[in-house]
Amino acid sequence: MAQKVAKAGIKREQGWLYYLDKQGDISRARMVRGGESRKGKPEKIEKTGVRREEGYLYFIDKDGDVSRTKMSRGGTARKKKAARKAAKKVKKVKKVKKAKKVKKAKKAKKAKRR
Repeated sequence: MAQKVAKAGIKREQGWLYYLDKQGDISRARMVRGGESRKGKPEKIEKTGVRREEGYLYFIDKDGDVSRTKMSRGGTARKKKAARKAAKKVKKVKKVKKAKKVKKAKKAKKAKRR
């Protein structure tokens, strides 16, 4: 769920991309389609001076206000990958232990023959 950070009440126009710039203010830039070239510099719409906190995604919501939401890092794909990696490591350890046991057994057999 998003949390409002600053009220701005921006009315959006079609063909513009609205975003929070590096200074924490709301800016807009012309959207480029297909093979078009860039159309001018972005313009500052409203000074909000929002200070960004790490781990949050800041955006302009449907009401035209600045909102933020906790960033999703990883997800199920990353968890599955980590689980597979851990399982592989366990298998490798088991293989090594089994190989050591076999080696000891062979040594013991040789010692008995002598």
